Amino acid sequence: MTGPAADVNMMGYASIEQHSAGIHFRLRARTFIVAEGPQGVRFAFVNLDAGMASQLVTIKVLERLKSRYGNLYNEDNLAISGTHTHAGPGGYLQYYVYSITTAGFVPQSFDAIVTAVELSIVQAHENLKPGSVFINKGDVENAGINRSPSAYLFNPADERARYSTDVDTEMTLLKFINGESGKSIGAFSWFATHGTSMSKDNRLISGDNKGAAARFFEDWFTSTTKSSSKVIANTSATLSSRLIQKAKEINATGGISCGKTTSQSFKVRKNDNSRFVGAFCQSNVGDVTPNVLGAFCNDTGLPCDFNHSSCHGNNQLCLGRGPGYPDEILSTKIIGERQFQTAVDLFKYAKEELTGKVDYRHTYLNFTDIEVELDGNNVVRTCPAALGPGFAAGTTDGPGFPGFQQGDTEISEEWKRFRDSLKKPSKYQEDCQQPKPLLLDTGEMFKPYAWAPAILPIQILRLGKLVILSVPGEFTTMAGRRLREAVKETLVSNGNGEFDDDTHIVIAGLTNTYSQYIATFEEYKQQRYEASSTLYGPHTLSAYIQEFKKLAEAMAKGENMIKGPPPPDLSSVQQSYLSDPTGDSPPPGKKFGDVKQDITIPKRGSFQKGERPSATFWSANPRYDLLTEGTFAVVEMLQGERWVPAYDDDDFCLYFKWKVDSGTFYGLATIEWEVPEDAVSGVYQLRHFGSSKKTKESPTEYFTGASSAFSVS
Repeated sequence: MTGPAADVNMMGYASIEQHSAGIHFRLRARTFIVAEGPQGVRFAFVNLDAGMASQLVTIKVLERLKSRYGNLYNEDNLAISGTHTHAGPGGYLQYYVYSITTAGFVPQSFDAIVTAVELSIVQAHENLKPGSVFINKGDVENAGINRSPSAYLFNPADERARYSTDVDTEMTLLKFINGESGKSIGAFSWFATHGTSMSKDNRLISGDNKGAAARFFEDWFTSTTKSSSKVIANTSATLSSRLIQKAKEINATGGISCGKTTSQSFKVRKNDNSRFVGAFCQSNVGDVTPNVLGAFCNDTGLPCDFNHSSCHGNNQLCLGRGPGYPDEILSTKIIGERQFQTAVDLFKYAKEELTGKVDYRHTYLNFTDIEVELDGNNVVRTCPAALGPGFAAGTTDGPGFPGFQQGDTEISEEWKRFRDSLKKPSKYQEDCQQPKPLLLDTGEMFKPYAWAPAILPIQILRLGKLVILSVPGEFTTMAGRRLREAVKETLVSNGNGEFDDDTHIVIAGLTNTYSQYIATFEEYKQQRYEASSTLYGPHTLSAYIQEFKKLAEAMAKGENMIKGPPPPDLSSVQQSYLSDPTGDSPPPGKKFGDVKQDITIPKRGSFQKGERPSATFWSANPRYDLLTEGTFAVVEMLQGERWVPAYDDDDFCLYFKWKVDSGTFYGLATIEWEVPEDAVSGVYQLRHFGSSKKTKESPTEYFTGASSAFSVS
């Protein structure tokens, strides 16, 4: 589901300067389906390497599934959940506030996601076989800390005393076994940590730490099930000399034409519908950062202000540091590995089999006006959506606008005038959202179309004693704990023995649509980023708990739910401001795929592990064709007289970077390979694939080219 690798604003940081300019590794949609027999009750769960789910994606996926399967898959039994990477192309959400920085709706980004979700579900559907599902739980060490610890302290002391940490460290993993062959076919896990190991300065498409964990897990499983025979790397001086000499004899190929699907045959991992699927799903991630070293002022090196996460009042100077600081790719790898290693342990020792019913409940709610009954019959209401100044401040993962701080309770007159020029909040809205000062009254803004969602889905999926709560936003740690506890209590008290203390409750965050954050009532008082982004007012969490308890009770009693008001399909009013590539050409006398800058060979004659050979090619904008299930970059190894693909742009060690040359205004693609520790000594070359159009109306042409050879010893 990898979207446009050039020119498209990335979804997550809302940084207008963060546009895609290449690929670190590809984004994927991963699906599991469970059913009570071939024609029985079922649900499908899709995990996306994306910032979040999108209501419009869900709507269009369901339309496509209906044309294939009728009503077999519907809004009730389909969950689509985002990992929350902040390094994927945006422009696929239907509400206006999420399209401002992406230059509107981006059809190419949207279509890539919808098609991938559809085909992932189709593959899972076609693979349905009798099988078993096992569950296991365990703690992930040092993969997340609380980025708003001062807000967490607003929660009652006796409640906090029940927990040893201010984040949830537990991972829940499902292991899927094919009942016919007895072989493992997949694993899905849930654990809360933000997809912000890659910073807002990053320009390469990346699944961030969860995408990395998935890549490591899937590759680990494949390696453990392959033949035990291994290639032995001989690094003798004699062999190294022969490799160096052989590499010298092989020059760059020059650019040549190829077919639309040629790059697919160069993929290292063929999508042949039989590969092991390892997904790392998101949970109650709201206040959890993977930048586990903490937040520091980048001018003094001292810790940031505890309450406001700023330095001398400046939010721009306060930045979180990952475990690989200052190398964000290393941080991504480390946090990914910590999740991957825990998942491997849980996978190996998963013994508890899930048996019992497959079930689900789903409803739509107008979250702008839910009547909530609190303890003691005190009745309150949720509010139309709104954002406060703490939202504009951003977080320690990525600071927002200058001049704001988390916890701000005042808005400058200048910003009030700007706000009012868009939409002056009603008196009702100001009172309802207290103590949040209103910076953007998104719930009352409808020009050019709705700025924020009003109708939200909530959903419960059940697989025996596993219950998955699909929530359309980012619950903070304590908010998620309260929701899980309330649902479990409701199921146990109404389930006639079907549910007990051993029932597992998992939150699937950022699922089915996106409505930003859900902080506790107490956290809301401080108005840090998460509270300031809690759209529907101070009682948002209480509304979720109330309505999820209704779903849980209906499930426990075997009763149906009222559907609720359906969300709008805003596809017809979307506006797109990103222009298409208008036609690329190489410099005079050059062809696409020709090398501009060839491999620079080290003086010793060969590369060693950890070094980075790179080559730059004349290339066209990668938006002409996303090369879905193909690759823009390949590392080939010479085996005998044949070149064999060894790594592609779905590998963590290979980087595809694209830019327009500032001097000539021609497109350039750079392929950079960080030679991994397990690379085999041999002769290699870097290959690039791409596509181009002479004019906007002309047919797409495809090309490839390879660098001169080099040796690794």
